Amino acid sequence: MPDIMKRFLFITLYALLFGLSLQAFNFKLDHPIAKDISRLMPVKMKVIKTEDSEEEIKKVVLGAEKKDDPISIAGMQHSQGGQTLYPNGILLDMKNYDKILDLDVKEKRITVQSGATWAALQEYINPYGLALKVSQSQNIFTIGGSLSVNVHGRDIRHHALIETVESFRLLDAKGQILTVSREENSELFHTVIGGYGLFGVILDVTLHLTDDELYNIKTKSLHYDEYTSYFKREVLQNDDVKMHLARISVAPDSYLDEMYVTDYYRANDQTRLSDYDTLKRETIIAMPKFFLGLSRYNDWGKKRFWETQKAYTANIDGNLVSRNNVMRSDSAFMDYSHPTKTEVLQEYFVPIDQFADYIDDLRRTLSDEKDFNLLNITIRYVEHNDESLMSYAKDDMFALVMLINQGTDDESKDNAGRVIRNMIDVTLDHNGSYYLPYYGYPTKTQLFEAYPRTEEFFRLKKKYDPDKRFMNLFYEEYHP
Repeated sequence: MPDIMKRFLFITLYALLFGLSLQAFNFKLDHPIAKDISRLMPVKMKVIKTEDSEEEIKKVVLGAEKKDDPISIAGMQHSQGGQTLYPNGILLDMKNYDKILDLDVKEKRITVQSGATWAALQEYINPYGLALKVSQSQNIFTIGGSLSVNVHGRDIRHHALIETVESFRLLDAKGQILTVSREENSELFHTVIGGYGLFGVILDVTLHLTDDELYNIKTKSLHYDEYTSYFKREVLQNDDVKMHLARISVAPDSYLDEMYVTDYYRANDQTRLSDYDTLKRETIIAMPKFFLGLSRYNDWGKKRFWETQKAYTANIDGNLVSRNNVMRSDSAFMDYSHPTKTEVLQEYFVPIDQFADYIDDLRRTLSDEKDFNLLNITIRYVEHNDESLMSYAKDDMFALVMLINQGTDDESKDNAGRVIRNMIDVTLDHNGSYYLPYYGYPTKTQLFEAYPRTEEFFRLKKKYDPDKRFMNLFYEEYHP
């Protein structure tokens, strides 16, 4: 059968299956068997508590203390390493604790309950001409969850989320409510942010905001060995560039070679912001979902997906967009439901001057891994910051976010774990680190090398929560 006929039949069959599965997968916390978004570690919980008031949350904690029940804290549960799960424990679902408490427009400061999402926060502040300083590119996550993993995003002038936090209130293991800031209970400030829910319940947070702005999008294609010099010269040294992202190909003909970059320049004419400040909604889901799905099946699909990404990026060159809309990346097209497969994330941080050599070593490491289904790599920049005890930004670094399709059976997990540990070794060899909110593939040795203050982190856990009231599988896996 000619190749063109085989491809036609393949696309026809795939399109049929795609149409049957277009209904997005929605995960609900309404069953004693709880899972995070990866579905790799289903855990039987004692009970799931969904509370919407401070008083009820405090009752849950005090009740758990009386019965010696462990508590795991959950937002959207996109952390994939058991950070929101613990066997036979109480799962405290924070999503209904989501009120916006105060906005000071003049001081550009907002106080919000931790279960609110970044999307809700954007909708609230956008009419005032204000925007977030730092959040993930996607805005579906809760503020409390983002603090617990100390997120970063596309902004290259504001980096880790901890930089934007003025203070927060913490409900500790004894039911006490503490105000936490750089001046008050400062040890907790540096530990709870990036502390993965192990020190208490974040009740509400006061964040610094910034002005919404109009950006001009500029895109460019280049090769991986040009990226560091381009970034230093054209991005870091140009104060007009406010945000940046890049992607590197995983298609077979240009594997870890071709790249494209997207830079967001502050537009010269800010008076036009009102023409672009309506918050966008996801409307075109089927097309990107189709091509991402196609890439899951074979190298030919990966090539089509990369070509589609490049074409889209070239097409938006010169467009104008508001800051708030840059920080509202589409996410629904990535929803994935399959009976025997799932998708996991990995994120590796490497010093910017080591990027090209790192990519060469990474390519060699992955060259023979035919069963390792890498779908996408997005690259961002994070500046050195060690405010959080478990900081990933030990240097000025590029962050490589990888999307991986894998099976849910034990053999698939073992194979993925082996490859991921090899990639982490390569990252560590280049003085890098890896992000912690993902499946527990790394070894303890790798954790302690990537995060040299891990021993101090575990010591403070014992200091502030000696009875292990707040527990999760991440801590169970890695603590001494």
